[in-house]
Amino acid sequence: MLDELRAALGGGEPLVGGPLEGWEKRAVLGIPTSGSTGEPKTVLLDAAALTSSAEATHERLGGPGTWLLALPTNHIAGVQVLVRSIVAGTTPGELDLSGGFRAMGFAQAARPVLAEPGRHYTALVPTQLSRLVVGEGPGLEALRQFDAVLIGGAATPPKLLQRARALGVQVVTTYGMSETSGGCVYDGEPLRDVRLRTDDVIEISGPVLALGYRGEQEPFGEWFRTGDLGRLRDGRLEVLGRADDVIVTGGEKVPPVLVERALSTVEGVLEACVVGVRDDEWGQVVAAAVVTRGAQPSLDELKAAVTGSVGRAATPKLVRFVSELPLRGPGKVDRSAVADSFR
Repeated sequence: MLDELRAALGGGEPLVGGPLEGWEKRAVLGIPTSGSTGEPKTVLLDAAALTSSAEATHERLGGPGTWLLALPTNHIAGVQVLVRSIVAGTTPGELDLSGGFRAMGFAQAARPVLAEPGRHYTALVPTQLSRLVVGEGPGLEALRQFDAVLIGGAATPPKLLQRARALGVQVVTTYGMSETSGGCVYDGEPLRDVRLRTDDVIEISGPVLALGYRGEQEPFGEWFRTGDLGRLRDGRLEVLGRADDVIVTGGEKVPPVLVERALSTVEGVLEACVVGVRDDEWGQVVAAAVVTRGAQPSLDELKAAVTGSVGRAATPKLVRFVSELPLRGPGKVDRSAVADSFR
C-alpha cells in the first residue's frame, strides 16, 4: 500500500473506493471506523491532515526516523506509520500479521529496521505490548531498542505501562481516532496546533481533523466532538472512556475505565473489561471480566480495590475470570461481546 498512498498524497488517484461528490473531492484516503459504537462510517481525510499529523509526531518524538509497521493498514494507526515514513523519506519495515502477532516474529521484523541509521519507531496496541512484555524474550529486547513505541487503539492498563517503562521500553501513550488522523494527544499533551476542550465530552480542533464522513451533506466544522469522556488537568488530558459506556447503577454514574484501572492494580490481574448489565432492581449492575496471570486474586480483593479507589457504587456485583478479552478492530475490546457473556 505504500506506493499507492505515496501517489495519493502527491495528487494521484485517491484511496477512497469510489467517486466523490462536493466537499468529499478533497479526500485522498477513506478509512472505515471500527463500528464499536454503532454503524461503521467511512472517514475521509485529505493530504494536509495526514501530513500535519506525521510532521507533528516526528517533532514530538525527536525527529524523523525509520518505522516498523506492526499494525494492519486498514486502520488509521497502520496507515499513519506509512504516512510518517513517506514524510520522513524512509522505507518502513513490515511485520507479517497473517499468522497473528508473535514476539519472535516481531523481533525478526525489527532487526533490519534497527540496523538503519537514525531514530527508530513503531506503533502497537496494548495487547501487542503485553505479549512482548510478558514474554521477556527477544521480542522485548528488540522493543527496548526503539526510540519511541506509540501505544494506542485502546486504553493501556496502568500496571502494564508501568512494567514496560521499568523494563526500558520508551512507551508513548496516544489518544486519537480516524477522525483526527490517528493519535493527536501524546502522553496526555496535544500535538502541535491541536486544541482540546471538554464539557465532560472531549472535543478536538486543529489541522489533523478529517474532512468528514462519506455520504453526509456537511463536512466537519472547526471542532470535532468525540463522544469520549475526559478532563483536562494542568493542560493534560485524562480520558475516561466512551460516554456511551457509562454505567448508571442505582442512580450513580460509573465510568468503566476507572473501575478497570482499580482492578488492574490488584496483584495477578493482567487486564479487565467492565460493562453494565441490565438489572431489575439497580437498572444496571457493574460487571467485570478479568484476565489473570499467575495466582488468581480473590473476589474480595478485587471488590476492595474498586471500593477504595472509585467508591461503593462502582464495586462490581458480577465478576468473571476469562483467559482473554474479545477484541474488535486493532486492540479494541469488544464490550458488547463482554456484556453478552454475562446474560
